[in-house]
Amino acid sequence: MRITILQGAFLPVPPIRGGAIEKAWFRLGKAFAREGHEVTHVSRLCDGLPASDSIEGVSHVRISGFEAPVSSLLLKWRDFRYVLRARKKLPAADILVTNAFWAPLLVRDSSRGALYVHVGRYPKGQMNLYARAKRLQAPSEAITAAIRCEVPSKVDLVKTISYPLSWDLVEPAPINDSREQTILYLGRIHPEKGLHELVKAFADLPEQLRKQWRLNIRGPWKVSEGGGGEGFLENLKDLVGPAKGAIRFLDPVFDDVQLRDELGRASLFAYPSMAERGETFGLAALEAMSCGCPPLVSGLDCFRDFVQDGSTGFVFDHRGGVAVANLSAKMIEVLSKPERLSLIGNAAYGQAQNFTLDRVSKRFLDDFSSILPAS
Repeated sequence: MRITILQGAFLPVPPIRGGAIEKAWFRLGKAFAREGHEVTHVSRLCDGLPASDSIEGVSHVRISGFEAPVSSLLLKWRDFRYVLRARKKLPAADILVTNAFWAPLLVRDSSRGALYVHVGRYPKGQMNLYARAKRLQAPSEAITAAIRCEVPSKVDLVKTISYPLSWDLVEPAPINDSREQTILYLGRIHPEKGLHELVKAFADLPEQLRKQWRLNIRGPWKVSEGGGGEGFLENLKDLVGPAKGAIRFLDPVFDDVQLRDELGRASLFAYPSMAERGETFGLAALEAMSCGCPPLVSGLDCFRDFVQDGSTGFVFDHRGGVAVANLSAKMIEVLSKPERLSLIGNAAYGQAQNFTLDRVSKRFLDDFSSILPAS
């Protein structure tokens, strides 16, 4: 097959600035090429990357994009301008995969490939506009359900295929006995990620537990990188209170080797997202599981595909206005019985094996074939 992947206007590929969607499709494109398919990956030109090159059999084409603005209206306008430029660069193809908002409307030449829309964000009414799509693909059952509610007449076009892990599994995963007594958060430092609640919940732990454990919060805080800005970061630091010295705010890391190393040292991964209509999959939690580090997550529906409370991770109820109390209580329960962390970490590692690149890329290739005319 000839497969084109058209990414959005704001992050580069390779994913040197991070981004779950960019990381996933960068790996998937290379997997498709290894299977003998002709793959072109179109993305933003920035950060010294060349306008075109080839990486592991994938042809990369890069065009001018933009920094992500705070305004959602400006974001859509910039995406519109980017897609207008991008469509001039699209090669003839059998499949056109895209997560760019305007691409399903602006790319109307069928020779560019059957339109395969990757819905990497919670749908907000736009599904009705994508009449030409041959597939509406969601990374989780939660997003699949949301799409089907939005376009009930197109339920047959909707399919769930998860993201692949960002790296190959390391065997065996680091055992829990060798880990530090560290709770780790990796991700954007943004209000919707539940970091306000996490810092307060940790500060509310009994003094004895606080002295035994450390909380590391690592990720981008700049608005241009998807963070909440310097003001939000300083606000978090002001909440530390009695936990001062036990909570550290660390610079972002985008290198997979460094991320895996850090996840291999931590005993618990905290991802208390509050984004009811923002979180679509929770790749960060799955990455932790692939390193044998059990996740503690909020009750968002998207985590249900791979995190089961007390089995492959831990879940707290973030709803009802008592998220801090619930999170603190769950942390006390988990940290007071550290022997459970090893068992849950092993089960989490086993669950992560269902999301390897080989397995997920095959699901995509089979789905691509299913929407093309029989030859």
